Amino acid sequence: MALTQFQPQPNHYELHDPDVRLMLQVRDGDAAAFTELVLRYQNRLLTILEHLVGNREQAEDLTQDVFVRVFKARERYAPEAKFSTWLFTIANNVASNALRSRSRRREVGVPEGNGSDSVPLSLDQMAKAASGFMPTRALDKAEQAEMVRHAVSNLNERQRMALLLAKFEGMSYQDIAQSMGLSVQAIKSLLSRARVNLKEMLTPYVESGTPPEEEQPKTVSGE
Repeated sequence: MALTQFQPQPNHYELHDPDVRLMLQVRDGDAAAFTELVLRYQNRLLTILEHLVGNREQAEDLTQDVFVRVFKARERYAPEAKFSTWLFTIANNVASNALRSRSRRREVGVPEGNGSDSVPLSLDQMAKAASGFMPTRALDKAEQAEMVRHAVSNLNERQRMALLLAKFEGMSYQDIAQSMGLSVQAIKSLLSRARVNLKEMLTPYVESGTPPEEEQPKTVSGE
């Protein structure tokens, strides 16, 4: 009796995530599939990373680094999560390493750019991010965008990353947890604290026009 060759069955992510299928093509040597993934995600990654590190040029370098890591890992790729979850896991690690490196340079007194060339997120994105975090007052889009950008930049790294993935990527608690290597409960706590901290920073501005104090960022907890 002839043995039938075993054919592995597609898993949930292969069946339901077209980006997973593209990455599997990359794993099999399809350069065009990799180009398609870059086109789909480069602006989204740049937005998240720029908001994390506060500098456009560095965010561009980190975005490139993320895609280099994706390409190097292609032969080991296994679809155990959504492609976006896997990608932002890499992005989170890259950003965390960059921020730690920046902190070490500051400790030893190595000068760095001031980030003045940083381009803020689009006004529409900022307006969306602001919703639910502050009381209602008539603000023009430019004022609201700058206010929220400033407040979000004062969150600690983990709160900021969780918030950006939730607001701009629309990721679930489970996917954010997987991307950041934390529990779902920890992500819920991070987002809850981020909302409280943002409201504390934004309320005085909305009521009186006083911007958040940059020298006193709201990083009140280790979460």
